Amino acid sequence: MKRGYSLAQIGLHWLVALMVPVQYLTGGSIERTHHAAHMGITPSSWDVVQHHLHNYAGIAIGLLMGVRLVLHVLQPSEASVPGTWAGRAATVLHHAFYAAIIGQACMGFVASYFWFGIAPYHVIGSRIILAMVALHLAAAAWHTLIARDETVDRIVFPRRKRSAQEL
Repeated sequence: MKRGYSLAQIGLHWLVALMVPVQYLTGGSIERTHHAAHMGITPSSWDVVQHHLHNYAGIAIGLLMGVRLVLHVLQPSEASVPGTWAGRAATVLHHAFYAAIIGQACMGFVASYFWFGIAPYHVIGSRIILAMVALHLAAAAWHTLIARDETVDRIVFPRRKRSAQEL
């Protein structure tokens, strides 16, 4: 098995992976809630619940990605094939994920608590992240179904300690 990520990094990856779809499922409630308020009517209680869920899950995702970034700096994984174009593309995509998701959480926080004018950029950011997730899933499927290599195993199974023979 290739050396991969620590158990903490794997857990954070999958926790964020489970939370991101919540953002897409609850995002529409923001517009409905604000539209109702601007029209002078009370928004539905379900939209208000979704609005809060979206806000707090977004803050949590931003914080979790910040922790992931710190762990990534302190405990870098070994790239599977660092010199290839695919290895470089994977590195760029992973760094872009950190920037986009942390930036998205920051924009959402600003839109919620300070300046709603940034909301259109937050929507654009969500579409960019969705495209990145699609590319990420396509790469994972390619590694699993076509290349049949151990790349995806790195984010499923925690890295093992090096044995004395490997040192």
